[in-house]
Amino acid sequence: MTQLKLRAANLLDIARIEQIHREAVARFSAVPPPARLWGLVSQTLSALLPLSQETLIYVAEEGGKVVGFVQASGQPLGISLPAKITTLQVLNLCVAGGADERQVALGLVEHLVEQAGSKGVHRLFVRIPMDDPLTVIFRSEGFRQYATESVLYGEVPEMRSTAEPAGLRSAGRKDDRRLYQLYRKVTPRGVAHLEAPTYKDWKALRSVPGQQEVVDRVEIVGWCGVHRSSAGRPHTLSFMALPESGLADELTDHAIGVTDAQPAWSSLRHYDAHIIDALRARGFTVLLTQALLVRDVTVTVPVTEKGLVPAFG
Repeated sequence: MTQLKLRAANLLDIARIEQIHREAVARFSAVPPPARLWGLVSQTLSALLPLSQETLIYVAEEGGKVVGFVQASGQPLGISLPAKITTLQVLNLCVAGGADERQVALGLVEHLVEQAGSKGVHRLFVRIPMDDPLTVIFRSEGFRQYATESVLYGEVPEMRSTAEPAGLRSAGRKDDRRLYQLYRKVTPRGVAHLEAPTYKDWKALRSVPGQQEVVDRVEIVGWCGVHRSSAGRPHTLSFMALPESGLADELTDHAIGVTDAQPAWSSLRHYDAHIIDALRARGFTVLLTQALLVRDVTVTVPVTEKGLVPAFG
């Protein structure tokens, strides 16, 4: 068996990396169209051209040919990967057809973990379909599951009511801290501790384009975001809501109305069961279920050599 060479990607690798990625995309051909489209949206080469420091890309070489690559990026994306960044999201792990998938994938993940530690990264995150064979690779490398995420899709969503939720209004920047309080209320402590333990962390991760509204009833009890898509893609619906009676139904009806009942999808966690139930009652079905995995990384700090100093006395 030829020994793998693991190294950082360079500009000369771009064409081969893109070829491997196209091969991976082609594997979606047997998947139902909405799920295939979600997969293409979720797994992106957004940071490949040009190769900059906003993303880490490592390749595996076998016999002088690139046979796989792994890509991870800081959140949110920026023009550089500052020294203070402490978390990375794994965006892609692809192995060329004909290569030993287990050997190549294991080598790439191990190398990413080592290199991330040397750059001061404390934690790596990855989201992956529950039935993806690469899940075994990540688990064997110390990644553990901390949440489950369901992607729901509605081809023809059905509104149950046209009445607006009481207290509905547009969200503004002044609501950010109150929204963080809502996030902490609806998110299990263990998940919040990993993803956004502080308001500053939550703000850094938060990027929700489109129309945003809150349900303000002395306190903010619900929030919804609607991002209208183009080029035939479904609209994206986002929600946070306390488990109050009827609130999830009111929010989902309102969001469907904003999109004029056009095709839409929404990504929700296992602890959003009340919202998932409300969407399913309105014609949404579960496209796929993803595992959210995390691994704590041991930061390696180079040891500074101490010179010999003469001792006197």
